[in-house]
Amino acid sequence: MKMNVKEEQRVCVKFCVKLNKTFSETFLMLQEAFGEECLSRSCCHQWFKRFKDGRTSTDDDARSGRPSTSINDDNVAKVNALVRSDRRLTIREMAEECNISFGSCQEILTEKLQMRRVAAKFVPKLLTADQTQHRIHVSEELLQKANDDESFLDHVITGDETWVFGYDVETKAQSSQWTSKGSPRPKKARQVKSNVKVMLTVFFDCKGVVYYEFLPQGQTINRFVYLETLRKLRNAVRRKRPELWQSGDWVLHHDNAPVHSALVIRDFCVKNAMTVIPQPPYSPDLAPADFFLFPKLKRPLKGRRFQTVDEIKEKTTELLNTFTKEEFSGAFDQWKHRWEKCVASQGEYFEGDIFE
Repeated sequence: MKMNVKEEQRVCVKFCVKLNKTFSETFLMLQEAFGEECLSRSCCHQWFKRFKDGRTSTDDDARSGRPSTSINDDNVAKVNALVRSDRRLTIREMAEECNISFGSCQEILTEKLQMRRVAAKFVPKLLTADQTQHRIHVSEELLQKANDDESFLDHVITGDETWVFGYDVETKAQSSQWTSKGSPRPKKARQVKSNVKVMLTVFFDCKGVVYYEFLPQGQTINRFVYLETLRKLRNAVRRKRPELWQSGDWVLHHDNAPVHSALVIRDFCVKNAMTVIPQPPYSPDLAPADFFLFPKLKRPLKGRRFQTVDEIKEKTTELLNTFTKEEFSGAFDQWKHRWEKCVASQGEYFEGDIFE
């Protein structure tokens, strides 16, 4: 008989106890393995303590009292029909409609129908059929290159631009804090990003940053500015990656923003034998700068105030220098894994989804 997800996690907790793992280590591994289906911290701690105290069974304890008579085929069919007619109904609304208890309705949903309630996720864009197919095609093409040549990703240099602000609003998680029982909830005023900002352009590979620059104040990114940036990138490759420069087999990756796909840019790449690997549109989840470098770079800057552009540049440069070679290498490994996820999800956005 196949175990349900809860039973699987109890077995994992028992295994960790036998390996003398701490509770924190155990819960962290459960979260990594089961994602959104992970047991709550309190529930996981209860089972951890039971196994620590010598318990061997992973089954639920027998419940006292009469067995529920509400969980039958008729009520399962009713709840199933209700939830499929309106997936936003609450458990209480369905329980009242079927004239059963809240607990029985919850058990029908989670145990009998194997359902869970999830919130809709924000995505960059609602993709069309053609766009999802393009994402699949590009991911399959790059996967094939990576599988045929283990060193393929070692030759890729990727880059993009982003704004770095003098003040960027901290995330909800960053603003949370520990308080004593009964203490009032902390408050903060609604804030916005500052007008003091500077545009950063970064190119990097699996070893680290190859070239970066800050756009001068008052200048906007256009095809001619980007063309000059590519010339500087080529010089940086010659100095910092001489083996790639001499072999001439390094490839460029950037998104298909109008600045990057302008005719003058394409001509420059052709003239200098710079191969550009494809990037599907509206796909920050498939661009290392967007899913790795920029979020990791900006996270320590959120909630901090910088009065001048020079202060922003100084701190940003300092943070860029803290990235390790292992972090860049890991990001490129993750990139390949994201191509696999994109194919598995039929071209849809996959972040936050669970794959078998």
